[in-house]
Amino acid sequence: MTMKELDEFRKQIDRLDEQLLKLLNRRARIAQKVGHLKSGQDTPVLVPRRESQIIKRLCDSNPGPFPNDGLEATFREIFSACRSVQNPVQAFYLGPQATHTHAAAIAKFGRGAETIPVTNLIQVFREVEKRPKAFGVVPIENSTEGVVGQTMDLLMESPLNICWEIFLPIRHHLLSNTTMNNIRKVYSKDQAIAQCRSWLNKNLPNVEFQETSSTAHGAELAAKDKQGAAIASELAAQLYPIKILQYDIHDRAGNTTRFIVIGHVRNEPSGKDKTSIIFLVKNKVGALYEALMPFREEKINLTKIESRPTKREAWEYAFYVDFEGHREDERVVRALAGLGEHSVYVKILGSYPDETRWSLA
Repeated sequence: MTMKELDEFRKQIDRLDEQLLKLLNRRARIAQKVGHLKSGQDTPVLVPRRESQIIKRLCDSNPGPFPNDGLEATFREIFSACRSVQNPVQAFYLGPQATHTHAAAIAKFGRGAETIPVTNLIQVFREVEKRPKAFGVVPIENSTEGVVGQTMDLLMESPLNICWEIFLPIRHHLLSNTTMNNIRKVYSKDQAIAQCRSWLNKNLPNVEFQETSSTAHGAELAAKDKQGAAIASELAAQLYPIKILQYDIHDRAGNTTRFIVIGHVRNEPSGKDKTSIIFLVKNKVGALYEALMPFREEKINLTKIESRPTKREAWEYAFYVDFEGHREDERVVRALAGLGEHSVYVKILGSYPDETRWSLA
């Protein structure tokens, strides 16, 4: 390829970029008009079903070579930017900045959203409960560590709905402003250190470890230590003055955390939904079997079941169940009615797009 040909290709790209800019601004102006209509009708700015359907439609019609992963990420940011010219979405999350929960909030709402860190899970719920149009992002389970019990307990008592779910691969990187040979101390949260133990023993066998309240705090401390390093996320390297020295130092691939978005929105069916419930059964032999039988009769797939102490009486347990389908589907309505006949308490936590089935569609 000659320099003349290269210059011509660059000019073509420049012209395409100008066209994209005009189209993005045209989209933003229409989004502003939609925002005015929604504000007059008190309609939510963010509708999870709508965005999932748009991304599914675009990915299905994408001829390439632009990859679908890149297409989804690009449109998530376009959605976020267009919402910001309407009324930026407020999303509370378990802080501080640059944690995996922060990364999950950005992945779902984009950088145009107002993401607000708080100090604990209870505060996430309480802040969202006070704000009709706000959302919260909280972890609910990890593929290696299991469920987050406090999140389940808060869902049982809170009036908020589960509006969305987010699956975030947990990638641990070594961050430092020095060389490997010069590292004397590694800062990070205890779980992150444990999940990278084999790599650390092999590559940094003689360093000191200092546990921190979060991986993000570890990155902040390491940035100030000339012989320090941190185990943290890529987002931490973007927010703090520290570089990524080694990518993906975790011992096991596939470590994923599932987050949920909580809010006041009650979703309409998207076509591929998941519903979460909590229920208590009567204290008798076979009570759980009888309670779940209606789901078998309606051929509804249960994707998760967990038990949690109710904390009201000793040895009293509540059951948390996820299943395929929407609360308004006829067979789900029948199954929930049957569940109610064999339970002393049933609470629907929310119906929302099933990200595992949308991604496989």
